[in-house]
Amino acid sequence: MDVSDLADLYGNELHISQIAKWVRGSARARDIAKRAQLDSADGQVIDEHDQFFRDHKLLLVLFRVSPRSCVACRNPSPKVLGVMPVQRGQIGRITFSWTSIPMLYAYVFYVVTSVLVVLVGYERFDILLNKSKKFDEYIYSIIFIIYLIPHFWVPFVGWGVAYEVCDYKNSWGTFQLHYYKITGKNLQFPLLSTLIIVISLGCLILAVVFLLTLSALLDGFTLYHTTAYLHIITMINMNCALWYINCRAIGNASTALAESFQNDIEHNCCAYIVAHYRVLWLSLSELLQKLGNAYARTYSTYSLFMMTNITVAVYGFTSEIVDHGIRFSFKEIGLLVDATYCLLLLFVFCDCSHQASLRISKKVRVSLMQVNLTTVDPATRKEIELFLTAIQMNPPKVSLKGYTVVNRELITASVATIAIYLIVLLQFKISLVNMRG
Repeated sequence: MDVSDLADLYGNELHISQIAKWVRGSARARDIAKRAQLDSADGQVIDEHDQFFRDHKLLLVLFRVSPRSCVACRNPSPKVLGVMPVQRGQIGRITFSWTSIPMLYAYVFYVVTSVLVVLVGYERFDILLNKSKKFDEYIYSIIFIIYLIPHFWVPFVGWGVAYEVCDYKNSWGTFQLHYYKITGKNLQFPLLSTLIIVISLGCLILAVVFLLTLSALLDGFTLYHTTAYLHIITMINMNCALWYINCRAIGNASTALAESFQNDIEHNCCAYIVAHYRVLWLSLSELLQKLGNAYARTYSTYSLFMMTNITVAVYGFTSEIVDHGIRFSFKEIGLLVDATYCLLLLFVFCDCSHQASLRISKKVRVSLMQVNLTTVDPATRKEIELFLTAIQMNPPKVSLKGYTVVNRELITASVATIAIYLIVLLQFKISLVNMRG
């Protein structure tokens, strides 16, 4: 049973309307009923309470290369990398079109960078097939080719999921309006704007440092080659940053919801209010699932890319040890830097999802469990039981459309898979060494 089914069973507006007669003149409930008249289909109303977009649009502005790129711009779009060319096409709504100006820019940018990637890729394949004589040269060439692959999946994992991403981002506006209806205040995201600027600049700096490090430590990786990899590494870093920012925002929303709910049940614990919070909690849980579904293609391929890169890099490092012993040469250090870099990004991706899932249910469940059911009326007791049932039946989790659940268990599963492949590859390696001996 998914969140939408639970919303029908445990949180629909009809149910709230039916129990409104139990309010009995509560001033807090009357305030909620008054704000409930706000139209969630009105883009102007959504825009007024959409604090997440106002903070989050700074990230979009940083991706834009146009004289109109400014914080005050009402139509920012991620155009620099051309990966996700969505825009604020309507007041209160994120939109996508295959013929929009951001999309036309994405086409041009992709064609230009594809030419550069193909030229460098041809050189890498030539080195791999015709010039590589030593084992370590084969490994380096394979790693360099692997890093070019993310460029070619942009149309599939970026443009191809744009409509789902728009649906996810627009759900934020609806959720924040519902939050305002119940709490009477706009949802806040402390330091999110500043954090986005710092992380975005950090992603670019990290990409430059990483490429310069590989160029210095690994043979055959010239400064000219880094020009084809810069936008790819930056895109990989920004994907991790984007996931972290979204999970952090959901965590902020979870904390705000839990604190407001705790305050209400201490002073205004009645069936009407508890039912409203159940609807809000289900909306937040659904938002978390929409995050996973919207970016399922993007982060499925992202995870596979990280696992492949870690496996090849660690295999190259251990093979060097088998052949020459532990020397910690520049080549070996370069392979370790590559493996550590990918493992760190994979850890951040999994851990922030785990934290977001945990924060959604933990504080609200604790607040519900602390209510003394003997001191509340039967209707309120029933609503609390329904709320706890909803949480139990659908624990919040980030699922990539059912292919995998993103949490800390995914890290251990990934490491175990990498270890299995490494054991198999090293067995072949040791067998070849013994045959030559």
